[in-house]
Amino acid sequence: DRGMLGWAVSGVDPSTEGIARAKEHYPHLSLHQGSAYDDLAALYGQFPVVTSLEVVEHVYDPRRYAATLFALVQPGGTAIVSTPYHGYWKNLALAITGRMDAHFTALWDHGHIKFWSIRTLSELLREAGFADIRFERVGRVPALAKSMIAIARRP
Repeated sequence: DRGMLGWAVSGVDPSTEGIARAKEHYPHLSLHQGSAYDDLAALYGQFPVVTSLEVVEHVYDPRRYAATLFALVQPGGTAIVSTPYHGYWKNLALAITGRMDAHFTALWDHGHIKFWSIRTLSELLREAGFADIRFERVGRVPALAKSMIAIARRP
């Protein structure tokens, strides 16, 4: 089904409740319960573009996640990964303003367990086999960006 501006859209999420709610609102999409640790490419095939939005900061095994992402992207295709931005100047600003504990709270159930920088996320994607990795930051001040978006090509 190519009803979404010419795209066939598939989605995977570990939350059965989340998938059920999404299917109520978007019954024409192919939505499945699963995780980044499953062999998703064997189940659903490969895609020209794969997005992973605000996921990588929650995974226990980032290399396995990246391998799954790589397997899902067809050769010549693109992976788009977003995650909160954690660069030096942002972390320094959080520390100076006394907001470090609130930002990196350990009390958030199912919260962020990994905090990525451009360097560390680049390394993860490169190790998985991606090339031509570039980044965009989301926010008014690049050094204090809220999120970053990695765009990577599978050779």
